[in-house]
Amino acid sequence: MSDGLIWPPLQEAALRHGTKTPRYLHIASNKTNAWGHQRSYRLQVISFTGDHLPESEREERAMSWARYKVAITKYKDLEKTSSSLYNQNNIWNPAVDFSKYIEDNENIEDEDLVAWVTTGFLHIPHAEDIPNTVSVGNGGGVLLRPHNYFDEDPSIHSADGVYFSPGSEDTCENNRMGCLAQETCSPVLEPFTYNGFETVMKFED
Repeated sequence: MSDGLIWPPLQEAALRHGTKTPRYLHIASNKTNAWGHQRSYRLQVISFTGDHLPESEREERAMSWARYKVAITKYKDLEKTSSSLYNQNNIWNPAVDFSKYIEDNENIEDEDLVAWVTTGFLHIPHAEDIPNTVSVGNGGGVLLRPHNYFDEDPSIHSADGVYFSPGSEDTCENNRMGCLAQETCSPVLEPFTYNGFETVMKFED
């Protein structure tokens, strides 16, 4: 993204795995909002991945994107992905080596930028994964949030805002989904029940 966004040289905008990450990561602009603050975006990483394969291992080149928690690079048409399906065919000389994106050390001030973020979580399989793994507490990701980019909360100008008063959730006047079953031909299904895996899985002492 452009709009006068400024960063240091590329290698300084690549945070290595295992290094301390700043609490706030800003893609800042030299333009200001109505309050005189720099218009910017905050890159908020929800979780990071675990230990990375040592760079001394020859196979590491095929997954060199994992060296970095966050890396900001200049947008290029030939740098669309951080890896390739074909890396597994020759992991010692991979089709896409992400580390070469960083080696260029280009100046990325006032350029269209790409944020490469490595995120994830560690999951140890356990009995409660049956019949499915609970998603609560297991998650990761990244948020790109405006930070002083606008003069106020832009959502207050949303034209499709709807106010629900207590008790009106099931009425058709404000909530079309409340009477959807009456207006459409939809099947009536029995409530879902789960009786366990006793008939499917047998455990022996």
